[in-house]
Amino acid sequence: MLEHTFCHINGIGLKTENRLWQSGITSWRQWREEPGVKLAKRSRMEIPQIFDLSLDALDRNDPNFFCDRLASSEQWRIFNTFREATAYIDIETTGLGDEAIITTIALYDGRQVSVYINGRNLEEFVEDIQRYTVLVSYNGKGFDIPFIERFFRIRLHQAHIDLRFVLARLGFSGGLKGCEKQLGIHRGALDGVDGLFAVYLWHRYERYNDEKALETLLAYNIEDTVNLESLLVEAWNRNVETTPFCEALRLPRPAPPQLLYQPDLECVASVKRQFYRGRL
Repeated sequence: MLEHTFCHINGIGLKTENRLWQSGITSWRQWREEPGVKLAKRSRMEIPQIFDLSLDALDRNDPNFFCDRLASSEQWRIFNTFREATAYIDIETTGLGDEAIITTIALYDGRQVSVYINGRNLEEFVEDIQRYTVLVSYNGKGFDIPFIERFFRIRLHQAHIDLRFVLARLGFSGGLKGCEKQLGIHRGALDGVDGLFAVYLWHRYERYNDEKALETLLAYNIEDTVNLESLLVEAWNRNVETTPFCEALRLPRPAPPQLLYQPDLECVASVKRQFYRGRL
């Protein structure tokens, strides 16, 4: 999809891009000086240079070149090109304020799940995340990434696909869980568990050394993370369906990974009784 993309060029939006496809210009390599589509003078002057830079970015495996030039709702376009270097991430914290800390992080690369736990191996995340050039999150631009950078005092320079914006353009909202339900993803025993519930699970683990609470928290954190791949593939397929290239670009639904942890049903029920008092 990336080489079919023209909306990373100043002055070319989705409608103009579609007109270019209809005129027979369906990739950078098919460009002609007279495209048969009305373009701003500035765009026409920049196009040869942008194509050269785009091809160079592909050769250098540089997704940031494209993400910097695409709207947040269009950054899904880099996915298949850089899929092998993509990490899906989600964090759990003790709250939203400056005094809050990261409790757990789940990272999934489409093959393997890794978890990082405060007090055990949390610092390993800083090194491990450097293996990837693309990050995928839900609302990570507004929460996860700034929180990680502040907590570890680092900068994450990877390209970033935030599914909140990608899915919103397709008409899906209501947070991660709301989008999942609208797209047919169900969580079973973890249905109704949310970020506040995750805070209570961490407190229970710390206060009582309750490993079942920690395992349930990790199961929830991992579910948040691995579901991002399914959501991104679904968004990809819905977006390419409206292009002339849909048959060649459609992706199969990813197989779920083997999960490292399972929620403890008694722990979930106990926390619901103690903290939620019938709200769930």
